[in-house]
Amino acid sequence: MSKIETISAPTAVEDAPKLKREIPKWVITTMSVSLVILAWEVFGRDVNPVFGSYPSAIAVAFWKLVVSGQLLAALTQSLKAFVVGYGLSVLIGVPLGLLIGRSRFLEAAIGIFITGAYAMPLVALVPLLVLWMGLGFAVKACVVFLMAVFPIVINTWLGVRAVPKTLIEVGKSFVASDFTILRRIVLPATIPYIMAGIKLAVGRGVVAMVIAEFFTAISGLGAIIINAANAFDTARMFVPVIVLMVLATMLNAFVGWIERKVAPWQVELSGRDEG
Repeated sequence: MSKIETISAPTAVEDAPKLKREIPKWVITTMSVSLVILAWEVFGRDVNPVFGSYPSAIAVAFWKLVVSGQLLAALTQSLKAFVVGYGLSVLIGVPLGLLIGRSRFLEAAIGIFITGAYAMPLVALVPLLVLWMGLGFAVKACVVFLMAVFPIVINTWLGVRAVPKTLIEVGKSFVASDFTILRRIVLPATIPYIMAGIKLAVGRGVVAMVIAEFFTAISGLGAIIINAANAFDTARMFVPVIVLMVLATMLNAFVGWIERKVAPWQVELSGRDEG
């Protein structure tokens, strides 16, 4: 082998691509949650049980509620109102947001009411809703609906307004109808905004579910929280709180999974790493 050939021949080390190894997101999340639980367990034991609790005591209280069947019954009762109210907020909020965003008349006519209702403290209306609907299932579902629908409407509305005008003009140049433009151009471009609104509505819907149980017939997970708080049993009180946190996290993850299935191109365009 000549000297020139020796110089020009690349080494295996130089040709080998430098693979960038990154820690998976689930590993980082697991480590973060574990550190928080560990710190809570260590420092929580020094807190007066009247004012706080710690994970192991909460786990014992959780197991007692599960064995007695009280937690499952309360969760089922609470979820009924949440599913109905939240489902209606999605079914009504998304089409309404699309219509407001596409119609200049509707935006001017009812847009101000949507924005004002979102900022209004809807909790103050719960006693009035109780007078109209009573203390049963209907008022709970209504409270969840009112708390969850406005983030969906506003995010969908803003998503429609954010669609590039050039895309609309391309559709019009091909003599597409308004419905076709809405279905083929506006809706796909608005999906990230819609999903963001649905995720925000999850948290507001869960909070509304508990608030409704506080102000109406005390039942479900709200009843466990109130009864445990009145008995100064903080470990038992934390159980439904953590259950609701886990529930909201799982629902947000489920909505994110739906977004990746419905609009997989958004992940590629944004460059997000879902691993």
